[in-house]
Amino acid sequence: MSVGSVNTNNAAYVALQSLNNTSSALQATQKQISTGYRVADATDDGGAFAVAQKVRSDVGALTSVNQQLGTAKGLVTTALSSLTSISNTVTSAKALLVKIGDQSISADQRDQYVTSYLSLVKSVADSVDNSTYNGQTLLGSASGTVAATSKAVINNEAGATATLNAEDVSQLPNQLAALIGATFSRSSAGVDTVTDPASASDAQTAALASLQVGAGFDTAQTGVNNQLNQAGADSDYLDSQITFNSNKIDSLNSGLGALVDADLSKESAVLQSLQIKQQLGTQALGIANQSPQSLLSLFK
Repeated sequence: MSVGSVNTNNAAYVALQSLNNTSSALQATQKQISTGYRVADATDDGGAFAVAQKVRSDVGALTSVNQQLGTAKGLVTTALSSLTSISNTVTSAKALLVKIGDQSISADQRDQYVTSYLSLVKSVADSVDNSTYNGQTLLGSASGTVAATSKAVINNEAGATATLNAEDVSQLPNQLAALIGATFSRSSAGVDTVTDPASASDAQTAALASLQVGAGFDTAQTGVNNQLNQAGADSDYLDSQITFNSNKIDSLNSGLGALVDADLSKESAVLQSLQIKQQLGTQALGIANQSPQSLLSLFK
């Protein structure tokens, strides 16, 4: 700088430029500390911000997927609970079939067993109708007015789907009733119609045939157990997928943090350094601006 000039003050220009650079760096550091992000928006790092937004959308989608899978889990668990109850009831029904088919008991005793057996049939129908969750069912209804249909569920952020299998047991109550020569049906209004065997001996003959041939009771029991196994497999799948998605969400969030999160310890140290540098820059600018004042002494 030429001390003889009041028009050009290069020292002040340099000090001002340095002070402006320090102020810009200070603002950037303060932004990182206040937001917690190294990349808070596209102005910080457009490429990194674009990648971060894609990762955030995947995390949001996976979170939504797990919520929906939780609902699906509720549906399958309800079906599994109903099928377990049905399986237990069918197992109990076999003991009554043996008693009904026994020729050594009286007709009155057999009628009592028939009444107990038909009560189990109604219990199966109730279990079928109580298998609804959130207005849906995998088992259908005992009246046949609600179909047992498989459900497709989205299992990842890309929209891939998995199938929850239908476990139709709507006809099981009538199948069980037929094992003793009776019929069972339920209307859409929930009214049951039961036709007893024509006689005690007819019930005995039907029960004995169902036990001996194996195409009756064994078929019904095997069908229920197969459906129970499938529902259990669907439940295990949902648990596995929910766990996998949760782990993936954690991994994505970890990568996202490495990409955009600020190192607050480091930035705190930088902030203190820049604050000191700003103070010194302000003082330097003040000194540079005072230099032309020395020219006034020449006119004294």
